[in-house]
Amino acid sequence: MAETQSFDLVVLGGGPGGYVAAIRAAQLGMKTALVEREHLGGICLNWGCIPTKALLRSSEINHLLHTLDAYGFAADNIRFDIGKIVKRSRAVANQLSGGVKHLLRKNKVTVFDGQGKLAGPGKMSVSKDGKPVAELAAKHIILATGARARTLPGLEADGKLVWSYKEAMVPPTMPKSLIVIGSGAIGAEFASFYLNLGAQVTLVEVMDRILPVEDAEISAFVRKAFEKQGMKILTEAKVQGLRKGADNVTAVIEAGGKVQEVTADRVISAVGIVGNVEDIGLEGTKVKVERTHVVIDQYCRTGEPGVYAIGDLTGAPWLAHKASHEGILCVETIAGIEGVHPMEVLNIPGCTYCRPQVASVGLTEEAAKKAGHELRVGRFPFIGNGKAIAMGEPEGLIKTIFDAKTGELLGAHMVGPEVTEMIQGYTIAKTMETTEEELMQSIFPHPTISEAMHEAVLDAYGRVIHM
Repeated sequence: MAETQSFDLVVLGGGPGGYVAAIRAAQLGMKTALVEREHLGGICLNWGCIPTKALLRSSEINHLLHTLDAYGFAADNIRFDIGKIVKRSRAVANQLSGGVKHLLRKNKVTVFDGQGKLAGPGKMSVSKDGKPVAELAAKHIILATGARARTLPGLEADGKLVWSYKEAMVPPTMPKSLIVIGSGAIGAEFASFYLNLGAQVTLVEVMDRILPVEDAEISAFVRKAFEKQGMKILTEAKVQGLRKGADNVTAVIEAGGKVQEVTADRVISAVGIVGNVEDIGLEGTKVKVERTHVVIDQYCRTGEPGVYAIGDLTGAPWLAHKASHEGILCVETIAGIEGVHPMEVLNIPGCTYCRPQVASVGLTEEAAKKAGHELRVGRFPFIGNGKAIAMGEPEGLIKTIFDAKTGELLGAHMVGPEVTEMIQGYTIAKTMETTEEELMQSIFPHPTISEAMHEAVLDAYGRVIHM
């Protein structure tokens, strides 16, 4: 057996939560080890957030090339190579994964390539392909093993006709038609990507609306935009089963009390996420697992002394920036830094990079009403914004929700071009507990789309100018 190596902190998992936690720990003077079994940067960097944005960028360019006439241009014989699009996406992911490796080395974090597993109080064993790699000891251990796509009986991905997100990101050929099951961020993004590359897309959602975690008004806006682009959408719909052909799939779908069959070249299953709690040594510990996710307190501590958990492993929202923030919060708690603030979930922005983009922070209008708030709601459409019109992107909406008594910004919801970049303005305002008066007194540059953010605040208080 290998000699035990001692560290101040061992992090299991090298995704956006784990590697950030390891780097911050090293900055604070801790002797730190990171254990990763597959690829540094995790699913987000290698098979999620980053490469999907590269794919979506290509689909946006394809859309732009087919609307050149609106901008005074003309081009013939426009075509794309799906192989080159995928190759670029993978190159972007590989470049950033290499960057993470460099950052860990720069910060003197010891990286172990293998599967980590708790092996008693303050201990972790590391193995690779069934062979022992190392025995580690540390007073503190952070679990950051992430999550994976959920599979439903009868809808399992087979890698050929039924795709998970991984197969959907590296299609060998461009399908002419697709069925996407699930309209959360992952499903909506893939549906938008393939639609904008010319595929016929049917989006199936079991809930009563697409993007069900978003404000109902924003969900309705996106549905209208998708359908205008040619997407077929079925809500309150359940896929009863899949019937596979030689090179296509027929989905049996119950919707509106009727059963229909839809045939497509491929099916993408995007029906949720489960935590990676298996084979990490939780048995015999006081770590509590609920619905496949590890239970933690506000400082990321589990029920087992010295063991912490962060990121997707701990449940919704399943977002890379949430994982990174938790990693820093957790490490600074371990280091005993004073004034560490527990994470406020309602201050975490969410972004979906479909066309049109969607971004939000805080409470939806429905949730704010249920919480007992008396509301002031403001709206501003992009058709009233000069920059949006000049860009040829006049379809969008910004919605703000304030507490009528205190002026507190309860939520902000946006749909339209580049709103994923702009939501941070409202996120900062919400984190700093800015009032409506301070937002109204803020000067927004002209001409920018961000002016619509200002107008949406003004509208909540009857002071909107350009509408």
